Amino acid sequence: DMAEPIQQLTRNNNPQERQTIPFTLIQRKEKLGDLLYEKRQYGKAKWACIKMKEKQYEQSICLGFMKLMRYICEQNSSGLYLGITIPIVTIVHTNESQSAMTPAVTVAYYLPEVLQEEPPHPFDSDIIIEEWPSTIVYSR
Repeated sequence: DMAEPIQQLTRNNNPQERQTIPFTLIQRKEKLGDLLYEKRQYGKAKWACIKMKEKQYEQSICLGFMKLMRYICEQNSSGLYLGITIPIVTIVHTNESQSAMTPAVTVAYYLPEVLQEEPPHPFDSDIIIEEWPSTIVYSR
């Protein structure tokens, strides 16, 4: 089922073709010279998002990512490979008291600059295109 998207990604796995999402660095945390994380602010933009709720949040992340890869690799209204933007964002949800993670996650793909005005529609109805306001993201 994933053979075609994986082949498409492999054909297009040139690091120069990956678009880094523009951001403003707010904070950088290192330990003994190793980067632990960065706190970044991304501007207002359109993202392809999917919310998954499997038994374990790791499964939700993997399945959500695979569905987004199908969208990126031609399963969209343009029929074209959309290109990779990095990072792919994972939003981990917590319970109401914010004391524990839930299995529900949102996996999101920043649409490349050339697609921001008119993003291709996903064939998978679980994927929605959202316009996010300026957003704070922790990256590692």
